[in-house]
Amino acid sequence: MEKAPRMNPRLSVVIPAFNAEASIADAVRAVVTQPLPRDAFECFVVDDASSDHTAEAARRAGAVVICHPHNRGPGAARNTGVEAARGEWIVFTDADCVPSRRWLPALLAAAEAAPRTTLALAGKTVGLNSEAPAARFMDLIGALDAENYLRHEVMPWAPSCNLAFRRADLLAVGGFDLSFLHYETPELHLRLLDRFGGAVVCVPTALVMHRHRASWAGFWRQQTGYGLGYAHFLQRYADRWPWSLRCELAAWGRLVPTALRAVTGRADEGLVRRGMFLKQLAQRVGFSRAFFFSRFRNEPFPAPRSV
Repeated sequence: MEKAPRMNPRLSVVIPAFNAEASIADAVRAVVTQPLPRDAFECFVVDDASSDHTAEAARRAGAVVICHPHNRGPGAARNTGVEAARGEWIVFTDADCVPSRRWLPALLAAAEAAPRTTLALAGKTVGLNSEAPAARFMDLIGALDAENYLRHEVMPWAPSCNLAFRRADLLAVGGFDLSFLHYETPELHLRLLDRFGGAVVCVPTALVMHRHRASWAGFWRQQTGYGLGYAHFLQRYADRWPWSLRCELAAWGRLVPTALRAVTGRADEGLVRRGMFLKQLAQRVGFSRAFFFSRFRNEPFPAPRSV
């Protein structure tokens, strides 16, 4: 008797990972134990040439693991997962995240109801074990809350730690731009929006818990990276959002009242004020260094590479 044809899953979860041995098993176990029929979804971890045992830990936890021979960045890892996936919708999360029990059922219900005008689905992200001051600060400001990002009047987008796109759409635009090591998700969102239009629909019941940076040093590195990525983005799209030295000086000037507020306030209020100053300062440092030094030395960021 002939076997019935194998049906493709509705959802494919893709997790990029680099030196994530300590956290990847928690992420994978939270995915593979979702209360859905096992043939309704699949879980990929793309190990971006880790030097630890990330791949082994992910495989033991139940993921399909794909290994890059060389480190290529999170965008490339996500693209590799998209190419291997069979699901109609690609669901991204990160190696430092732990999805909640009803995460995939909530996203699947939203995907089943989504019209073509839905460009993406964004779940809600909160902190996990945010006890250190730097991590608590991120929780207090709702640092990865998609609804906050999507309120932006000029460039709304949602973080990739809890985000779903149609696989066909991702393939149509070539996936993540590999020249972006930071800010790759809003850049992708812009190309998808230009191609297909539509809106990102928030799914607040699709909850993911994220391990924020526990140290201020790690937080500083993260935020300077965001600034660098934003500089890359504005250089790429200078025709839409022109930026000049005058604009940059004005941005630095706006840091002054933030700095003055940072020396006041107690408890959580004081933590938020100090954290906001550090966050904005780090992003400004990363942006200025990347945007102006590369421009003045006539060293533009690399052109996009095909997937």
